[in-house]
Amino acid sequence: MRTKERQFDFTAKLRVEELRPEHTCEAPGCGAPAPHRAPKSRMALGQYRWFCLDHVREYNQSWNYFAGMSDAEIWNYQKAALTGHRPTWGLGDRHARPAQATASLEGMIHDVFTLLDDGPSGYRAHTRPEVTERKLTKLQEDSLAVLGLEGQPSLNEIKARYKELVKRYHPDVNGGDRGAEERLQRVIAAYGILKSSGLR
Repeated sequence: MRTKERQFDFTAKLRVEELRPEHTCEAPGCGAPAPHRAPKSRMALGQYRWFCLDHVREYNQSWNYFAGMSDAEIWNYQKAALTGHRPTWGLGDRHARPAQATASLEGMIHDVFTLLDDGPSGYRAHTRPEVTERKLTKLQEDSLAVLGLEGQPSLNEIKARYKELVKRYHPDVNGGDRGAEERLQRVIAAYGILKSSGLR
């Protein structure tokens, strides 16, 4: 058995006050309702002028955000807009970091590996730990002796000496001399030990 469907009336009743706009058009000689707003100036973006549709279109077409600015000021503004007008510095330019940003972290972070250190001219240069001379093992000292190096050379100095000795002792340079080949193998082994020991 089917029931008869009821029909509902959804007609909305608006109050007369809701139909009247809050503002009237600010264009000279126009008193039309003004539901459209436009900013007053670049310096007062939160303050608005109210217009009807035709006059807000006119206003927007003639409005220039950069009015009164020089070419250099416009270029600087557009460049700063790329980063949201926030301060930036280059990837390798650690010294450009503001000192107050580093100072605000002081005492909060225990920087064991001095990752946040800004170098000799940085904020925390006076607290930089003394660099002690590294202690070489007997195997490292023997490997340096094979390469003909003394003291504590850097890894770049070790590489340069290794390349020089490889060229000198290579069998092709020495006419296939077996003695030169044995010396070359000792040089290669010594370099491998020094390279894997983490010298810098």
